[in-house]
Amino acid sequence: MLKMSSRSILIPLLLLFLGGCALGPNYQKPAALVPIHYKNDAPWKTATPSDQLEKGNWWEIYADDSLNGLEQQANAANQTLKAAYARLTQAQAAAGISKADRVPRLDLNASANRSRTPGAFSSTGSGVVGNQFRLPLTLGYEIDLFGRVKRSIEAAEADAASATADYQALLLLLQSDLARSYFSLRELDTEISLLQRTLKLRNESLKMIQSQFDHGLIGQLDLLRAQTELAATDAEAIGLQRQRDQLENGIALLVGQSPSNFTLTAAPLKLNIPAVTPGLPSSLLERRPDVAAAERQMAAASARIGVAKTAFFPAISLTGSAGFGSTQISNLFSLDNRSWGLGPAISLPIFDGGRNSANLERARAAYEEAIANYRQQVLVAFGEVEDGLNGLQSLAQQAQALQRSVDAATQAWQISEKRYNAGLVSYLEVIDAQRSALQSERLLNQNRGLQMTTSVLLVKALGGGW
Repeated sequence: MLKMSSRSILIPLLLLFLGGCALGPNYQKPAALVPIHYKNDAPWKTATPSDQLEKGNWWEIYADDSLNGLEQQANAANQTLKAAYARLTQAQAAAGISKADRVPRLDLNASANRSRTPGAFSSTGSGVVGNQFRLPLTLGYEIDLFGRVKRSIEAAEADAASATADYQALLLLLQSDLARSYFSLRELDTEISLLQRTLKLRNESLKMIQSQFDHGLIGQLDLLRAQTELAATDAEAIGLQRQRDQLENGIALLVGQSPSNFTLTAAPLKLNIPAVTPGLPSSLLERRPDVAAAERQMAAASARIGVAKTAFFPAISLTGSAGFGSTQISNLFSLDNRSWGLGPAISLPIFDGGRNSANLERARAAYEEAIANYRQQVLVAFGEVEDGLNGLQSLAQQAQALQRSVDAATQAWQISEKRYNAGLVSYLEVIDAQRSALQSERLLNQNRGLQMTTSVLLVKALGGGW
């Protein structure tokens, strides 16, 4: 009979333990449903994820010192952002906990107690009182033969990376929301200024008409029409001021301040549309943090399939202890009081009522869900870019038409005033011309505000830069 030494038996077993492979699929990013080019025929290249790169202060492209200051305040003081950062720290800590399973765990479990045993257990028949001191070190280590620890670490690291991308997505959302609110507020500032200028003109017109009425040159109808238009314009100005106050309060919350102590001085809207170059379609996969977060959720879900598969196989752990124990603390560390123990422990599932099979099915379904979510997020990303590009183009064309409308309406207003002063028409014609000119100017101002906010949305859609 062939006899084998203990060394010849241990070596193959050790190689088996060290060479164990991880169960479950190795993660492969599935193909996303992406276009080859934008509608403007931009070229295509393979994407290399780089959402972790610093985006920089992208809002500085608008060259607005007030906006720059607000963005810096929001980055430092927004409470929602701080909460998101705390969630990111939790995810990173969870990844650290999973990584700790790769190394043995060593614990010191010291104890000291004094106890009395009943008399039946002593030679004299009386109770025995004694001390017991223990100072053991315990060792625990899971031999990752089937890759449970490895796949768990992969899932935790992917979760942490996804949390990082989520944080970056929230940061970008905060910055873009602040920029949009700021430009909307400046649009209202311009519109309020326009109404105040109109109020001044209508007050002057009312004084003139009142004088003409007092001298019997015109009837009461013209006076009432002038009073009506003045009151209506005043009401609109008050309504716009209310909207501005609400926007200002919203900006205060975004920058982490109390609305009661926050004020933004009125200033006109500056039309400063940056020249956005969207570049290559696949670059969205490199810059968009929400796309990156969805992709890393796929990686985590894939790793959890492996974790679920390991539940069908034995779990092997190595446990041991070594230390000292004595009834007297004075000789606790005596060599005769040493104790130790070392051995493996194996846990093998026999019957679980289908629990492990159901858990594996759930893990696979979660992976399929993550794939669908990723592909949908990519489609949303490209849709937002197309909306931004088309929006800026159509708004620019609309602005040209509105400018022509403003020029014509202003000229018509001037002509109608001359005709009224000459007694050729009633004041109703002047009111209609004034109203048309004011409406055209307000539409043009609103268009400029939309151009600025749409450009912000496009920058956001491109991941905070291009």
